[in-house]
Amino acid sequence: MLLADFGTSYCKLLDTEKSTEPKIIAAREIPRDFRVDIGTGHNAKRRSRQTLNELTALAKGGLQLIAEPDFVLLDCGSRDIKFIHFKDGEMKDMGWNTECGASMGFTIELLATYYHIDYAQVPLPESGFSVTCGVLGLSCIFDAVAAGSSELEAAGKFVRGIARNAWRFAGSPDKLYLSGGLCDNPLFTACFPCELISLGRFVLLEGLLSSVDSKAMP
Repeated sequence: MLLADFGTSYCKLLDTEKSTEPKIIAAREIPRDFRVDIGTGHNAKRRSRQTLNELTALAKGGLQLIAEPDFVLLDCGSRDIKFIHFKDGEMKDMGWNTECGASMGFTIELLATYYHIDYAQVPLPESGFSVTCGVLGLSCIFDAVAAGSSELEAAGKFVRGIARNAWRFAGSPDKLYLSGGLCDNPLFTACFPCELISLGRFVLLEGLLSSVDSKAMP
């Protein structure tokens, strides 16, 4: 069975009959006629025979990967951010922000390409910009650079602002699980003012796999 998390920038694929290791493909490289058996994500409806809501996939994946009855799991994608909060093993709260979280992951990646930034080499900033939107927050960087800040310093403050806004959106927890491509960004993860545990890019795929397994049970 072919499963996919169709993100805005990247697609995560898992062929359950051929491999246990997911693959990552840039969304722009996916053939127009490509289809999967079950999909989730922004572009899933037109590419999947069956779909699963992203929050549902996130919750199912979180339950598979987190061995705790109480947890907050935040997913930071290219286009949006979303979180789930479990209490005593039951869903307590959830949120999905496609506006104020607009394109934050995409913007962080875009900055790295434009300014040739390696985020592992960017010093952790002591303060950050007040950023609630990746796209609109770009003006903070341009203004800071025009005022004499280095590109690295401005980008660091931008990333810190994005991270702090995402943390507040998730309810400002003391402990937070993180999902998505930004798990691989050392600057982004270091900017959270709480205990942070990165689960990687395949949490939603875990949710799809869990859904398939539960249907297969007698």
